[in-house]
Amino acid sequence: MALPVFEEYEPDGDCDCAGCAARRRALAAGSHPSARGCRRALVAVTAASAVIGGGGAAAAVAPGTGAVQARLPAADTEPPTEQGRTGPLHGPSGKPAAGAPLRSTTRAEIIDRAKKWVAAKVPYSMTKYWSDGYRQDCSGYVSMAWDLPGNEWTGTLASFADRIRREDLQPGDILLFHNPADPTSGSHVTIFGGWTDYTHSHYVAYEQTKPQTRKQSTPMAYWNNSASYVAYRYKGLTTAAGGGTSTADPFPGAASFGPGANNAQVTRLGQMLVERGGRRFYREGPGPRWTDADRRATQAFQLAQGWRGAEADGRPGPHTWRLLTGKTGRDIPAATTGGSTARPAFPGAAHFRPGANNAHVTRLGRQLVQRGFGRHYATGPGPRWTEADRRNVQDFQRALGWRGAEADGYPGPDTWRRLFAAR
Repeated sequence: MALPVFEEYEPDGDCDCAGCAARRRALAAGSHPSARGCRRALVAVTAASAVIGGGGAAAAVAPGTGAVQARLPAADTEPPTEQGRTGPLHGPSGKPAAGAPLRSTTRAEIIDRAKKWVAAKVPYSMTKYWSDGYRQDCSGYVSMAWDLPGNEWTGTLASFADRIRREDLQPGDILLFHNPADPTSGSHVTIFGGWTDYTHSHYVAYEQTKPQTRKQSTPMAYWNNSASYVAYRYKGLTTAAGGGTSTADPFPGAASFGPGANNAQVTRLGQMLVERGGRRFYREGPGPRWTDADRRATQAFQLAQGWRGAEADGRPGPHTWRLLTGKTGRDIPAATTGGSTARPAFPGAAHFRPGANNAHVTRLGRQLVQRGFGRHYATGPGPRWTEADRRNVQDFQRALGWRGAEADGYPGPDTWRRLFAAR
């Protein structure tokens, strides 16, 4: 739904222009001012993609040197998401926390802090600060949940985080839309609380918006401007309460890996890959000199995540490194038994149906992962047939150009043959 364009302001008491009069009536009815007014700074809020009709706007011309257009919404059904600027931690009278070190926190702690504002029903405000010192708008809410040393805004939150893919979102990550051309035009941020179902079309969003903090099922990534939202993960995330190993171990850089590289980071990479199931790729080592074994083991790990093409080239990047150092993501699946390159015979469709639990399901899942079609697995693959198996099979079938009943996610003889065909 397109949101209206308007400018909110706090009217001067001695101004009798039509805009200030309309704003005073709106305030008397309980509307929330989110900026300073007619004779001070105006705050542009949400950009409209459609014109409001039917008397839902009031025009105003301020006296004096300039003319001000103000269009008020007919109803506050989906309020704007204008954002404040970076501010000190404890409000205007506090001291900025410039230069403060990044604080460590866990996913559970982030969500627990987010829940506190939901329970307290903290009112939305760009200018007010809650009792914990954080500004009561959406970026202040994330600053609070991430335990940042100051109140950030949508234009600075990304500097405290690493960009991730939407499918890798986990509780405590954020979805951020910042419009640099007009920061107050729809800029917003939500905290990801988890998927609502296996389709990943909706998620639980914690957000600070008018009239107060809320938690609700939200379409990915948001009700509007969905394509412009970017997923981020806090750099100070740790794996356990009270400390633990940081998932934000800095990536040493692409130049540390590849032909000719010889350094301790190559050794560390190999050791982490061995821990994640890559032992079979190393006849000796791992060691400090980059070899094809490192490349193949890295590629196997990337394929296990469901990555394809340039994302699975065998050269570690920041995302690969973050999963390995943080001990997250999927392990490298075991090699097929027997060492034979012969294609296994199709065991029959009955082995791949709801309720099925057998070794053929495990074999199917591992082959899907090896071929780069394992993105729906959160765990496994294993012997019990799940919706993740069906969706991964469906992805493979669609990659073959099949549609309709031919791409229903249930393997038949032709799907099996093509999946296990030598490449």
